[in-house]
Amino acid sequence: MTLLGKPRGRLRPGLARLTGPQRFLLAGSFLIPLGSFAVLPFMSVLLHQRLGMGLGAVGVVLAVASLVQFSGGVVGGAIAGRIGLRRTMLLALVIRTAGFACFLPGLRSPAAAVLALFLVSVGAALYLPANKAYLIHEVDEGRRPLLLSASSSALNAGMALGPLAAAPFVLSASAGLFTAVTVLFAAITVGHALLPGESPDRRPEPSRGERAFSGLAVLPFATTVLSLYVFMFFQHYLALYAVPRTSATYYGLVLAVYALLLVVAQPLLADWIAALPYARALRCGFGAMAAGMATLAVGNHAAIMAGALLVCLGEIALFFKNDLEALARSTRAPAVVFGHQRLAAGIGAFASGMAGGEGYQLAEHMGGTGLFWVVVAAQGALLPLLLGRWSTVRGPGR
Repeated sequence: MTLLGKPRGRLRPGLARLTGPQRFLLAGSFLIPLGSFAVLPFMSVLLHQRLGMGLGAVGVVLAVASLVQFSGGVVGGAIAGRIGLRRTMLLALVIRTAGFACFLPGLRSPAAAVLALFLVSVGAALYLPANKAYLIHEVDEGRRPLLLSASSSALNAGMALGPLAAAPFVLSASAGLFTAVTVLFAAITVGHALLPGESPDRRPEPSRGERAFSGLAVLPFATTVLSLYVFMFFQHYLALYAVPRTSATYYGLVLAVYALLLVVAQPLLADWIAALPYARALRCGFGAMAAGMATLAVGNHAAIMAGALLVCLGEIALFFKNDLEALARSTRAPAVVFGHQRLAAGIGAFASGMAGGEGYQLAEHMGGTGLFWVVVAAQGALLPLLLGRWSTVRGPGR
């Protein structure tokens, strides 16, 4: 017997009809990034300014930690298939809580701070595939868009509010901030221990030699790689471009409005995006991103705000639809599918990081960083043409 009860196989319409475990997981989808992003966006400041690490070393540490967090999703999905979704979430949260606790000695030791960062990244890699899979476990396919979009909105709300809440305390009261985040994660871990264990997945497992990537939904995987490739140019280089042309305050306003649109619009658009044919969703998503990147090239206040919001709409359409298509086209359990998608995101982000730095520097040398956004926009406009015919082929899960 558990305090939260057993999840039901079907959901009645609307968020008001969610089960206890689903409500708890959606609350966790807000609290976990709230705590994480109270700390993680300030890691470069902690490592460089407080602990004296060189910027080159800081860049390497952050890049490797990001790669672990994304690519480790494949391992997380495999572990979930072996020990179960709830147990995997618990393992991930124990590791992540230990990581935040290690930030306390990390205030004096670069080695402890790096260890803390990697523990947090490993925990995130293990948690997300199992979390998404548990949320939609034994739920009708027609109810999945509502749950996944609500989870994504909660996550983005936490990501947006975490840095704002923590900014006054990061340097002035670091120990208190890290202690509070550790306590928050310990409480969330206890809550997960009260969740009911899920019923076993009845899908046949592939042989050991094929296990990691058998049943891979190839098109959604490839499209996620390309989606993140285009999007991460915006994520990495908007601050560098926007702050000198506007101000740090205006850039903060752009991010706040972006987060608000993401939180509000995704659940409202979820059913519409889910019903779109994949090829049309790709045209809409990449088209919005391309239009947004091209608008950024104008470089004034209005263009930067409008371009960011267009990119936001593209993010909503592409990231959400890719996950739904991966679930529908793959023969594997959802936790494994979400692990594959996390790996695809990591590959795309890594490729964007490799290309973006040189590309932005080249645009600077040529005298106009607006050209950088024009080139990114051109890539975003061409990708749907390359993917369009392939996207009409339906996989085994369809």
